[in-house]
Parts: sequence; C-alpha cells; structure tokens
Amino acid sequence: MKLLPRFDDQGGRVRPEPVATRSRLMLEVASVLAMDDDWPYRQVDVRLREQGGADWRLRLFASDAPGGIEAVAAGEADVAIVNPSALLTLAVRGSGPFRQPLPLRAIVVIPSYDQFALAVTAASGVTSLAEIRERQVPLRVSLRGQRDHSVHAVTREVLATAGFGIEDLVAWGGQIRYDRGLPDNAGRLGAVERGEVDAIFDEAVGVWVERAAELGMRLLPLDEAALQHLEGLGFRRDVIAKAAYPSLPADVPAIDFSGFAVFTRADAPDALITAYCAALEAGKARIPWEGEGPLPLERMCRDTPEGPLDVPLHAAAERFWRERGYLA
Repeated sequence: MKLLPRFDDQGGRVRPEPVATRSRLMLEVASVLAMDDDWPYRQVDVRLREQGGADWRLRLFASDAPGGIEAVAAGEADVAIVNPSALLTLAVRGSGPFRQPLPLRAIVVIPSYDQFALAVTAASGVTSLAEIRERQVPLRVSLRGQRDHSVHAVTREVLATAGFGIEDLVAWGGQIRYDRGLPDNAGRLGAVERGEVDAIFDEAVGVWVERAAELGMRLLPLDEAALQHLEGLGFRRDVIAKAAYPSLPADVPAIDFSGFAVFTRADAPDALITAYCAALEAGKARIPWEGEGPLPLERMCRDTPEGPLDVPLHAAAERFWRERGYLA
C-alpha cells in the first residue's frame, strides 16, 4: 500500500493521479462535515471501486447500530461498527435478537467505557424491574429518538428478564416517548423535571446519571437471575459505581455498554483486512479519540474493560496486530 507520499529517483515528489486527488477531496470534505457537531448528517457510508469499474467493490459503513451487523452478514458491506461491542458477541452466538450465529469477526474495538441504566422517578414508587410487571405500572418512559439505535435492542433484552416489554407498558396505560438526543437533553431530563416523564432507559451514563440522581431518580438494579440470563446471551455484567456518581446511594448492578466493535465477515479476504489494518495504523494520529490524541491501537486489538472483545479477531487482523507488536 502506498500510504505515504511517493518520490521519484531524484527526490522529487510524484504528482498524485487525478482520481486520487478527487477521492481525497471528497473524503476530506466528508471528514470535516462528519466531525461538525452542528452538521446534521454525520453517519458515513464509504464505497470504493476501480476507476471506471462497473461495481463498487468495497463498502465501509460507519454505523453504530445493529443494521451494520445485518449489512456485513449479508455481504452488503465489508466493514462496519457497532456499539456496544456486546451486540457483535450476540450476533456471533446467535442469541438475543439474532436467530442464528453469524460468521463475523472483529478487527478492533474502539474503547468507550459505559453501562446501560434504568432510571425511574421517586414519585413512581418503583424499586425493581419485577415490580413494574407485578403492579403493571403505567410508566411514561423516554427512549432514544433514533429508532435504529442499539439501545433499543438492549432495552428489549433487559426488560424481557422481568417478563415484559415496551408494548406491555403501553397496554398498562403508560406512554413511550422517543425523544431526540441523549438523556441530558432538555427534552428528556428536562421532561423529568417538568413532571412529564417517569423513567429514562438509556446508555451514555456519564452524561446524565449524576444529574438524574440529583433530581431524585433511582436506578433500578438488575438482580442476579437477570444478570446471569444476560451473561448467557453474551452481555457482560458491570456496576454503575457510587464512586463515579456520588449522588447515587449505592453501587447499582447493571450490564456493560462499552466498546465500538469494528468488524467484518469471517471469510473476508486477508488482503482486504490487512490493507484496512495498515490504513488504520497509518491514519491513527489523524483520527480523534476522546481528546486524548491518536487512537490507542495497543488497547484496541485486545480485550479491555472499555473495549470488550469477546469474539475472535479476523485471522488477518490478528496476524497484522501481532506482527506490528500490538499483540504479544
């Protein structure tokens, strides 16, 4: 791969081919727009082919939703991203929303430590998931407005451990709102303050759980039976810790929502995955990661708490990371 500038025998820089200039222009513009918080269209779908080729031969799908899993498994995309990485585990196992095991493999996992939380107001009187079902509590729940977000699949699996679902809440006289943005938005925690919402089920706990606790909301703990069931599907148990959120009265047993798994098909050509890894390594300093500098590839190709890796790496990816010294 020619990932660095080329020079002729006299040391002069070789002029790039026009096709490379045009492609780079579009990719750079897309990169700037996708990183702009004020730009609404930030999900990226990149397709590559030979100049003048009849078919697009490579598709890189920067989605974080389960749809990326379906696209890669069906051969509609070659590489995609999903958060939490546990959903890739479920897909490979054929558990939860996936009816059969899918032949997928990881390339890396972008670190992002998180949990899934079920927060209810004190006024609701609810202290457990089981109580919601037993009392058929008509909760008014705020869920993520993005209907294809992974959090909805996780919510379904968590509620199912207590024997009910979103449709039951509606049948009991409750209300399901699909509100835009993360829970710290005015339309969500703000709705709790205004008395319009009784519960928020969501991830990204670092931006809203402390404020929710300050408002008197309680986080519902997952009991041991629920945790064991979810672990059997492929989730990891975790704790929303009082040490991290001082307004909580105690640690809250929960499930993990960490990691953005970058994945491909198990039968993806070695040359393709090697090229992908090489490009990722070459561009790691230019890819922003939580304001901490270059992508930490040494943490991204191995199992970590912030980047759970419970499925095998693609053989070519494992070989590349090992040869480059990222894996022992």
